[in-house]
Amino acid sequence: MQYLDLADPAFSTRSQAVRDARAAHWGARTPYGLAVLRYREVGQLLRDRRLRQGSHAWPVTHGLTGPFAQFWRRSVIAHEGASHRRLRALAVPVLNEAFIERMRPAFDGIAADLCAGMAERDACEFQSAFAIPFAGQAICTLLGLPREDWAQISHDASDLGLAMGVECKRHEPVFDAACERLTALARDLVARARSGEDRDSYVAGLVARADSDPETDETALLDMIVISIFGGVDTTRSQLGLGVSLFIDHPAQWAALRADLSRVPDAVEEIIRARPTTTWVTREAVEEFDFGGETIARGTVLHMLVHASARDPAVCDDPAFDITARRRRHFGFGGGAHHCIGHVMARTDIACALTALARRFETLAYDGTPQWQPDSGNTSAETLPIRYTLSGPETP
Repeated sequence: MQYLDLADPAFSTRSQAVRDARAAHWGARTPYGLAVLRYREVGQLLRDRRLRQGSHAWPVTHGLTGPFAQFWRRSVIAHEGASHRRLRALAVPVLNEAFIERMRPAFDGIAADLCAGMAERDACEFQSAFAIPFAGQAICTLLGLPREDWAQISHDASDLGLAMGVECKRHEPVFDAACERLTALARDLVARARSGEDRDSYVAGLVARADSDPETDETALLDMIVISIFGGVDTTRSQLGLGVSLFIDHPAQWAALRADLSRVPDAVEEIIRARPTTTWVTREAVEEFDFGGETIARGTVLHMLVHASARDPAVCDDPAFDITARRRRHFGFGGGAHHCIGHVMARTDIACALTALARRFETLAYDGTPQWQPDSGNTSAETLPIRYTLSGPETP
């Protein structure tokens, strides 16, 4: 196995070093344990019951001790077995496809309004003009709140995202404060649902299920709301910026999408395959076992590099960004028992955003140099300056 320095802020999970390590072996040594680089091995290990969710140890690994660290250790991320299944059963039935589909018109309206604002000029900073307010307003829709409440929620969720980067320790006061504000918001949302003021939102569904299960305590309910806000905002706003950047780098793919909007679902999957915001999915060995010619010691942390696995030559002969290509499924939402609870929500709201953008803008280009978070851990555009031209009346 080669060595990959995942702790280096300059390290990229998309680098030649990763490709070289993948060619040499299914895994690589890192400061945080092992990186798993090939598609077959990632798929096998995500479903392996000798592993538990590995991110539960992230606060300990980085010396985090405040409110966020305590929340993280309590959350569904840190649970296994029966307690994990019970917490998932709180949220998964509520976030079903029919429920999310009923929100599609609202997501479409949010995206159309933001595109109209962008269309008043020919350039913008995309994250602040579209990605962040879209993700914030979409989560407000999910929570049963007015769209205009988005700014503080989005800000807090983005601050919470700093906890998952490789430089998290220096941001601890920021994401600790955000965690406490989001917990207070969750408490207010639960009170609204119990008073009957909110009967139809995701929170109302969670409250109904929690109140019918004597084993689900109030803290678990609040934590589920907070982690849903965090995941919902952070994934969508980050993935939209990454997606727009990909289309700017591949203008023929933007033209192909605009010519056939039925390709939007495929485009969403290709964006996540080609440039995932979650660059690795983590597991931890709960016992010693042999795998792929290696002995995995109990307690070993394994990071499934989802970008490297999606571009493994064994399953992807042409790794170029191509929304028309048939691909094996990616692991951008994880897999196994800890598969992302909110994947339907993420896929749907990102699709609504892409559809609106493709209808409104004929061309996209950079209008300066983007600034990116480190390309490991959870990554995103810090700033994404773009310019664009409006579509003509022939655009569908």
